[in-house]
Amino acid sequence: MRRRPQSTSAATTKPEVSEEPIAPSWVAQRPQRSPFVWLTLFLAIAYGSWGVFHYQFESLPAPLTAEQAGKRGFSEFSALEHVKALTQLGPHSVGSDALHLALQYVLAEAEKIKKTAHWEVDVEVDSFTAKSGANRMAGGLFKGRTLVYSDLNHIIIRILPKYAPEAVDNAILVSSHIDTVFSTGGAGDCSSCVAVMLELARGISQWAHGFKHAVIFLFNTGEEEGLNGAYSFITEHPWSKSIRLAIDLEAMGIGGKSGIFQAGPDPWPIETFAAVAKYPSGQIIAQDIFSSGAIKSATDFQVYREVAGLSGLDFAYADNTAVYHTKNDKLELLKLGSLQHLGENMLAFLLKIAASSHLPKVNTMVEEDNKGQSTAVYFDILGTYMVVYRQHFANMLHKSVIAQSLLIWTTSLLMGGYPAAISLALSCFSVILMWIFALSFSVLAAFIIPLISSSPVPYVANPWLVVGLFASPALLGALTGQYLGYLILHTHLSNVYAKKKQISPVIQADLIKSEAERWLYKSGSLQWLILLILGTYYKIGSSYLALFWLVPPAFAYGFLEATLTPARFPKPLKLATLLIGLAVPILISAGGFIRLAGTIIGTVVRLDRNPGGTPDWLGNVIVATYVAAVMCLTLVYLLSYIHLPGAKKSIVLSTCLLFGLSLAVVSLGIVPPFTKDTSRAVNVVHVVDMTRSFDEKQDPRSYVSLFSSTPGKLTKEVEQINEGFRCGRDKVVDLVTFSVKYSCWTFDDTDSGWSESDVPTMHVDSDTRGDERITRVLIDTKGSTRWSLAINADEIEDFTFKDAGSSEELVLVGDMSSVDGWHIMQFSGGKNAPTRFDLTLFWMKNSTRLDHKVEGKREEGTPLLKLRTDMDIVTPKVDRVLSKLPPWCSQFGKSTSPHTFAFLSNLPVNF
Repeated sequence: MRRRPQSTSAATTKPEVSEEPIAPSWVAQRPQRSPFVWLTLFLAIAYGSWGVFHYQFESLPAPLTAEQAGKRGFSEFSALEHVKALTQLGPHSVGSDALHLALQYVLAEAEKIKKTAHWEVDVEVDSFTAKSGANRMAGGLFKGRTLVYSDLNHIIIRILPKYAPEAVDNAILVSSHIDTVFSTGGAGDCSSCVAVMLELARGISQWAHGFKHAVIFLFNTGEEEGLNGAYSFITEHPWSKSIRLAIDLEAMGIGGKSGIFQAGPDPWPIETFAAVAKYPSGQIIAQDIFSSGAIKSATDFQVYREVAGLSGLDFAYADNTAVYHTKNDKLELLKLGSLQHLGENMLAFLLKIAASSHLPKVNTMVEEDNKGQSTAVYFDILGTYMVVYRQHFANMLHKSVIAQSLLIWTTSLLMGGYPAAISLALSCFSVILMWIFALSFSVLAAFIIPLISSSPVPYVANPWLVVGLFASPALLGALTGQYLGYLILHTHLSNVYAKKKQISPVIQADLIKSEAERWLYKSGSLQWLILLILGTYYKIGSSYLALFWLVPPAFAYGFLEATLTPARFPKPLKLATLLIGLAVPILISAGGFIRLAGTIIGTVVRLDRNPGGTPDWLGNVIVATYVAAVMCLTLVYLLSYIHLPGAKKSIVLSTCLLFGLSLAVVSLGIVPPFTKDTSRAVNVVHVVDMTRSFDEKQDPRSYVSLFSSTPGKLTKEVEQINEGFRCGRDKVVDLVTFSVKYSCWTFDDTDSGWSESDVPTMHVDSDTRGDERITRVLIDTKGSTRWSLAINADEIEDFTFKDAGSSEELVLVGDMSSVDGWHIMQFSGGKNAPTRFDLTLFWMKNSTRLDHKVEGKREEGTPLLKLRTDMDIVTPKVDRVLSKLPPWCSQFGKSTSPHTFAFLSNLPVNF
């Protein structure tokens, strides 16, 4: 068979192999993003974050009138009448006449509720006076202290169905406190809570005929003096034995949304609340921070958990935290809708649990809580829906995500080989550099501000200044650090691509930039993966944030960007990847981050617990560190988009301009650091100092002391007061519960307005020595029913304390703990509280103190006892100072601080 001849062309043509480098078909132009696109993207994310915050925390329900709410509903306008009545009484601290009037008002309202209750509902009202007692908390703010109380009065309402006798044995407690600190009328803390409870009690009295459990409303006093009201009720009142669940209402600001910041140990209450609340609000990140001790505060919920072994919920108003315990905790700043928000949530919750056949058992859940498996993880989404799941589910979910993430990373590195491993290491190094530079730049700004501003914290009254003062340098630092990492990564990738001869140098440069951008983006997910691993290991509830910042961005990258083979060339990241990846994390966490920033800024007002004991820059460093940390955590994905040509210069110039303008505003005093509604926390105290070293008799030293818990000098304030004050650090005032290391003082005109007959005495009645040394000291606080005593724990092993008049034992021998070598005893009580006490001290067996005299004088030593007694006295000098106090200043009250007059005395070790 003859073969058909091939055509000439087919026979002679051979495929040509090009010697030129290959250009990928998708490369049409060099990858770049204009400054306008990046700025628009940044502003969109910022605006979206602010929108989330506003909707989640600032959007409040419309307040209802009594007619709109009806007999069974909750009316904010009715509750506001209670707030108005209580705040008009002025400050009502323990032992004051104003507190007696406040108690009478609440009692009268309780009697009205009893008269108007549903005919099938029993309403019992009890005006209860707690006898003397002592409270030693195991941990928290009052660790190392004994809190003694006497003559505390509470109003208690119990509401239960008439025809369900078993309800009396199972009760739900709703609690808050009537008393305030001496410096405020307490519209927020906690007249708003009392008002909500009164209105809830009125509504519940119309519903309770269908309940299976009683509801007890406790209006206690003594909370501000160390949780004594809750403790005295739990340990003394017969109704406390029937309580199965506790709900505490608190405030660390004024108004806004009252959110849950403590829940458990049993997860049932928070699960039920999430299911029925109309406007659920609560974040476990607040619980994690509060329980860590970072916020120096305590609530009655600690008593209900530690002492009574109860599960429950702790709510708090946290808007405008800068006004906490100052004159600005006033009705005018209480936002409309605040009480309606809490009231409607609480009413729905109480109706559900009071009719439920299930209530948590007392104490049994505490052991499970310690195992970390039954606690609840909770957070709300935009204040409209609450997510709740248990810790054991969180552990499984987190471990599953961690395992899958590690598998993906391992597979990616195996496919990419050694170059991919180096690229990963360098991208992680860029994250480290980002953190270093962001923290350095923002902290540097924190040190600069006190040097150029009249106040070290000039942003308290205008928190938006933080954006320019700290966020802009943090952004500049993060960008600088990541760009340096980008350059190092770029160098490594250049060496890798240099081996690929088939790609043209021009295209290589663009591919290197695109791949470097991708590695930087992926390093952000690795950062959050590490945080998720740590959070899961330590069972931190708020580690859900790492989950949401890891999974959606990783999913978006995998869906839109991931290449399944190294042979594919990298492309520039799509903007859609960023938008899709960040949508869910911003929705979940942006509001909480902004809210926490506001809380930190507000607490700067009372940062210095020992005035003058912390440097002026410390508050700035705390705020700057938080801002820088949030920016590094959340902007790591966004910043990876910035390194393509065209955007960096404009961003650097913009941040520098914003920072410069903010510094100019601060240095020129264009906006004041404090205003009449956001005040600096100060104290004006007339001190009569009777402390001595060895002399048997010490003449009193009388002076007025002006000090501040807010960082900064008092020069401007003293100039305006013009009462002969001298300021400095050369006069340290030991106020027993804390020390004042920077203050202003004057001795002028301080001898009037007080009497030496009120000076407290400490008399050694006996001092026996044998196998152990026992000393008996008689203490007379004269007219003071609020005092603090420090016992030298280096010398004293234990003690007993009793009322000298009735011989009632107030404190028995027990484990005497101490902090910084001192055990603090704080006493507060009503007008009928005792003032004469018998203190028995048991010395350490290895005490080396000498009792002999040296050259006619007893050997000098540290005091054995230090006593401060507080009096409700305003001397003429203090009155003049307070009248001249600038409007941007406010007296600040707390359980450890004196009011306006204090006697100081001590007993030397070698008495």
